[in-house]
Amino acid sequence: MPPTLNALLLENIHPDAALRLRASGFDVRSLERALGPSELGRALKGVAVLGIRSKTRLTKEVLRSAPDLLAVGAFCVGTDNADLPACTDTGVAVFNAPFSNTRSVAELAIGEVIMLLRGVFEKSRRLHAGIWDKSSAGAREVRGKKLGIVGYGNIGAQAGLLAEGLGMEVLYFDLLEKLSMGNAKRCRSMAEVLQKADALTVHVDDRPRNAGLIGEAELRLLKPGAVFLNLSRGRVVDLKALARALKDGRIAGAAVDVFPEEPSASGDPFRCGLQDLPNVILTPHIGGSTLEAQRNIAAYVSDKLAQYARAGDSFYSVNFPQVQLPILQGQHRLLHVHRNVPGVMSQINTILASNGINITGQYLETNERIGYAITDIPRRYAADVLDELRGVRATIRLRALY
Repeated sequence: MPPTLNALLLENIHPDAALRLRASGFDVRSLERALGPSELGRALKGVAVLGIRSKTRLTKEVLRSAPDLLAVGAFCVGTDNADLPACTDTGVAVFNAPFSNTRSVAELAIGEVIMLLRGVFEKSRRLHAGIWDKSSAGAREVRGKKLGIVGYGNIGAQAGLLAEGLGMEVLYFDLLEKLSMGNAKRCRSMAEVLQKADALTVHVDDRPRNAGLIGEAELRLLKPGAVFLNLSRGRVVDLKALARALKDGRIAGAAVDVFPEEPSASGDPFRCGLQDLPNVILTPHIGGSTLEAQRNIAAYVSDKLAQYARAGDSFYSVNFPQVQLPILQGQHRLLHVHRNVPGVMSQINTILASNGINITGQYLETNERIGYAITDIPRRYAADVLDELRGVRATIRLRALY
């Protein structure tokens, strides 16, 4: 039987993740909240696998205090809250769920476009206040309108397909050349998308160049009566500029699901400058928070963590070289993570040959920072062979699977 490994799951990850990890031989501890740096460092003592969502900050300092950590699972799309170079340099593989909540975010975006163009939330607010406001003023169908998409990744493309099904024309801009889905049309610039869109939705990542991507100048490019949505990252949009555009009537409505500063737990107080504005939909970072998406994410990420910890399979890791491995049967598997410098494989094989060890399977993949060498060998070998392999120049981490 393989040894029991410890897993720590934070931020109320779907319970299916714990069930699947326990079935793979992990001892699992789950918490509903994120942990601060010092508390996280203490909690990671003896932990092999960490599961997080968007609130936990995995820093270089935290990693230094977690020598037993093998892998991190981001049970979400983004990995911006993890220091990926530091993870790589300490031999910690990181996995995420790039596709599992795509449909949920896209559905919410399209639903909000409909609600904003119809002014439903303002009508609902007035009716809750006892005011009967039956009027077609300002209410518009989505059919025939243009949906502008900034960031045409998995979610943006899916939102475009849903919008086309409602009869919308889809325009998008992405820095990379992307294959258009359906009848979506690529624009030459973000400004072109903004100027043409009746509804603009943003789906970009949190890399530094996207901070403040949508500000005063960009919002002024939107046509009068347009609506704006951000379900991507909180730093992408200048909320003060958005509030001014709404108060001035330059845009007709907005939906925001993500914020520059977000509470660490449900029930915590929250304030932002968009509260109490008419025709503004505010949601607490729930774009991917459907039962279907969370189950899918729990299954996908927990399986990736287990496959890496138990078999060394790094396929779809966001920071490790991509290696998809066969099932280990009747052998030992040596997993050697090292800095990507010349001569490491030669040293590994020299050590094995000098100890009379036959190689039954060997795999190597590299990226710009590290190499990942996997070697399957017979079960019988001297105990000090592992110490010799740890002494190989540029070694970051050596593991043996039995």
